[in-house]
Amino acid sequence: MIKAVLFDFGGVLTTSPFEAFAAYEVEVGLPPDTIRLINSTNPDANAWAAFERREVGTDEFCRLFEAEAAALGLMVDASRVLAGLHGDLRPGMVEALRRCSEAFPTALLTNNVEPMADGEMRPGFADVVALFDVVVESSAVGCRKPEQRFYEIACERLGVQATGCVFLDDLGVNLKPARTMGMTTIKVADPAAAIGELSAAVGLELA
Repeated sequence: MIKAVLFDFGGVLTTSPFEAFAAYEVEVGLPPDTIRLINSTNPDANAWAAFERREVGTDEFCRLFEAEAAALGLMVDASRVLAGLHGDLRPGMVEALRRCSEAFPTALLTNNVEPMADGEMRPGFADVVALFDVVVESSAVGCRKPEQRFYEIACERLGVQATGCVFLDDLGVNLKPARTMGMTTIKVADPAAAIGELSAAVGLELA
């Protein structure tokens, strides 16, 4: 029985940053999925991982990320990549969150490079974040998805077992450890389809 609902942010409640990455790749003539390739190379210790754990600042991230790209024979502007992180809210998914939050404890599980409290959020974003009972940010807790400890922190703060959680993320690599822990997982590729799966999991009309 579901006791809590956990959401990723970028790519779930907002449009995917990979859409912006793809547009940048087309614009500058990079091979498709260049950014994915860089991020998937040494994924637990590369520049992106260190940035999300707040082990490096923006300038150091850009230097490291561009060096990683160069090692693969690619030339990338890291600042342009970072600009693609800010997607647009998906109203249907936000409404699904709103309805879930009225019936279940909810948590936001997000890999980010700066705690939300330290930055300026886009219009409407703060209202969405306020719907959550618990917010777990990689830049604040010092670990990140897909590290198991990240999910354990969410469960501890919610006061639930992993087996009582349903978790939505757009990346399979982030869902795998959650599923291993016993969570019900939903991969968000088609938002409407994902909302349908979530509705069935929690027994609520969410659309």
